[in-house]
Amino acid sequence: MTFFSQKKRSLLVCALLAAFSANAQIQDSLRVDKYEEDHVKYPVLQIKGLFQARYLVGMTEDVDVNGLHHADGSGTSNNFMLKYMRVQVRAQISKRTEVVALANFADFKNDPKSRVLENAYLKYTFNPKLAFTVGQFRPWFGIEETYPIDIIKSLDWSNQYTEFGKLGWTSFQIGLSATGQLQLGKIPFQYAVSVVNGNGKNQINDNDNGKQYSTRLVFGLSKKYNFNLGLNGGIGEVSSKKVYAVGVDLSSLIQFDPKWSLDMQLEAKQATNHVLYNTVDPELRSSNPDQYLIRGAYFLPNVRYEVNHKNLSAFELSCRYEYLDTNFRLNSNPRQTITPMFGLEFLKNYGARIQLGIQFDRYKHQVENTSQYNSNLFIVQVQSRF
Repeated sequence: MTFFSQKKRSLLVCALLAAFSANAQIQDSLRVDKYEEDHVKYPVLQIKGLFQARYLVGMTEDVDVNGLHHADGSGTSNNFMLKYMRVQVRAQISKRTEVVALANFADFKNDPKSRVLENAYLKYTFNPKLAFTVGQFRPWFGIEETYPIDIIKSLDWSNQYTEFGKLGWTSFQIGLSATGQLQLGKIPFQYAVSVVNGNGKNQINDNDNGKQYSTRLVFGLSKKYNFNLGLNGGIGEVSSKKVYAVGVDLSSLIQFDPKWSLDMQLEAKQATNHVLYNTVDPELRSSNPDQYLIRGAYFLPNVRYEVNHKNLSAFELSCRYEYLDTNFRLNSNPRQTITPMFGLEFLKNYGARIQLGIQFDRYKHQVENTSQYNSNLFIVQVQSRF
């Protein structure tokens, strides 16, 4: 108990001291909005959107397009799917204050009660060094939280990101966050300190009295190669049990010439799998939830060539490798996923693109009639940003 309280205080105090002691603005991939000129009339409204659809073909017998094995041969092996129909409204109501709402109308196909509304927050920016965000947002806890789905370099979020979202560390959460950009000597530095309920988006109440605290620190180690080191740490309490999460990530963008570039991401995380822990019969499980641990890593290289033709802007080739084990200490069954993707961009800044790829999933142990079963999935994906 003492260890966790000390660790919590250390994480928050270190990040906040670094935030207030440094003294310059930097340019980086984490956007800090520029202040508008005094003559701008508020509010200023901006509307954006995303359409994304897929065609999926299961290439493994008796495994459906969602990766679920059917011993009786049932299940859907091909499917047209509407993934996103997002609309975002951003209202700049003063030089320092903005309100953002993001909804995914494609989620009406499911039970919309805990879906549809994704972002719903207010952000107040004191200066480039300090901004507060309150509401429903994505707390920074890794590379993937710093960009939207429409500019992702692969098919979808990593398996690791999805699982850590279920645990309350990533994806859309309700809470408060402080962020900023600074300069530590000659090193560009970014930070985020967040506290969230940890039980996902669109919830009426927290499901217990516990909260989850996380910190992300990003150091710009090489401007020439856009090389960044990210450190992530979090502690919290779920159902009166202490939980934690840690992570490290590396990213780089190498521009060989005006046309060719290489973007690379490497990320690894580990955390208490309290969701799995709470599904186990209390009489059978250990009193320590840290016996149930999740561990994952992925590597994503992406090669891009700027065509700059009137009908074709660029093409990209990526291949993500993922490793994920949701219970490696007690019942290890790691999942390895390889996803090669080829993409054609028809409008600048991913305004319109088509992607083709195959997702190969392999498990150490296959379990019939579950999603823990080897499979191959062919994907065609189209999207348009507006």
